[in-house]
Amino acid sequence: MNNLEQRLRLSELSQLTRRHFLSKCTSGLGAMWMAGMGQNAFGASTKLIKDPSHPLAPDIPQLPGKAKRVIYLHMAGAPSQHELFDYKPELEKLDGKECPKEFLEGKQFAFIQGIPKMLGPQFPFKQHGESGAWISDRLPHLATMADDICFIKSMHTDQFNHGPAQLLVHTGTPIPGGASIGSWATYGLGSENQNLPGFIVLTSGGKNPDAGKSVWGSGYLPSVYQGVQCRSEGEPVLYLKNPEGVTRDMRRRSLDTMDRLNQKIAQETGDPETVTRIAQYEMAYRMQMHATDAFDLKQEDAATHAMYATEPGKESFANNCLLARRLAERGVRFIQLFDWGWDSHGTGKDTALNEGFTDLCRRSDQPIAALLKDLKRRGMLEDTLVVWGGEFGRTPMRENRGGAEMKFVGRDHNPGGFTMWMAGGGVKAGTSYGETDPIGYEAIKDKVSVHDLHATMLHLLGYNHEKFTFPFQGVGQRLTNITKTGTKVVKGVLA
Repeated sequence: MNNLEQRLRLSELSQLTRRHFLSKCTSGLGAMWMAGMGQNAFGASTKLIKDPSHPLAPDIPQLPGKAKRVIYLHMAGAPSQHELFDYKPELEKLDGKECPKEFLEGKQFAFIQGIPKMLGPQFPFKQHGESGAWISDRLPHLATMADDICFIKSMHTDQFNHGPAQLLVHTGTPIPGGASIGSWATYGLGSENQNLPGFIVLTSGGKNPDAGKSVWGSGYLPSVYQGVQCRSEGEPVLYLKNPEGVTRDMRRRSLDTMDRLNQKIAQETGDPETVTRIAQYEMAYRMQMHATDAFDLKQEDAATHAMYATEPGKESFANNCLLARRLAERGVRFIQLFDWGWDSHGTGKDTALNEGFTDLCRRSDQPIAALLKDLKRRGMLEDTLVVWGGEFGRTPMRENRGGAEMKFVGRDHNPGGFTMWMAGGGVKAGTSYGETDPIGYEAIKDKVSVHDLHATMLHLLGYNHEKFTFPFQGVGQRLTNITKTGTKVVKGVLA
């Protein structure tokens, strides 16, 4: 081999990065281990075939799914099931009494110390609809939709701190780096609208979730499938507009130039992320026109604004609920709403169950009910899966930070049992599934883990959670976590 050939060969090898090598290699210790476990190894993974130049093109799911899109409402901080959906008369009787020692032995709490007092439900409950669902008086609007909702009252998790618990409920792992469920849904199904992102995130409450933007990240999936955070006030996406003095024609010419350069790099390196980057630039160009239209709430009539209790021109949960319906209409596959502030410890007025919590209920109740009604009257609820929940539950004991009774009333974190609900998209309406114990402390009947919830959501979207994988580090990674066994689709909540 002469010197010129050697230099060319070295140049070629320098382009072959470790990441490229691992992504192309079908052997290795990970693949050997998976083969030994009787699982699909890297080379035999059921990876979907995606065109990197059109990564969001609509795709056909593995199974006949009933849900075409998802609207996920996450109440960041973990709302108290005891004050909303999980009515426990026995806990009401124990209110104010010292907590029995057997409820404390072997338990780990975030803030409770010593012997706390039991805390009964702080608001009255009534049964609603033909289903007889128990709902507190904090949610009068949602109560009118009881017969369209499936309550899962036996959720449980193994995380009791916000960040890891939020990561688990959205990415299937408490460790950063996993792909979010919105990314998985968009990777599998693509999007029905090529002029908007397939996965859009809207936040309210003044802060992002404790786990940060990782909860809508794409992890090991291609970056085009990560959530795009948009705003309900001002420009939907910052810096989307052309700078002053730059015309749309000038932007088009600059994109064409970058396209040629990126195509050259893609040919030299073989990195599909480069081709994906081109698609993202083109998406941003199209969004300049289409995002503005989708986020223009002024197009809605006065009756609709009144139904949602919107606050035009402000960042609000109500505005985000109306935007969720508008985005769903336009074919966005996964719409994620995060509302911050539900961490009701009772450390101050804003986190007290009888103060801040009540304000949050008032602010969210009407918009959520309006969203369900609006989807239903437009014929969209039957193929739109709406999910509501937090990252864990709250204790049946009153929080006593430092071992002393606090001025305001609150509850500590409780991973043992909490409530989530789903509606539409193939879910059995007017149902309450599972139970916690008589004081709402631990799930005891028809227990549903976070991974069970994920498996069920993927099933409704048309995917077998065990076969819906992506090759990474020699393993067919999946949302329901390859290291966890016993994950199941919750058939009792399916219509």
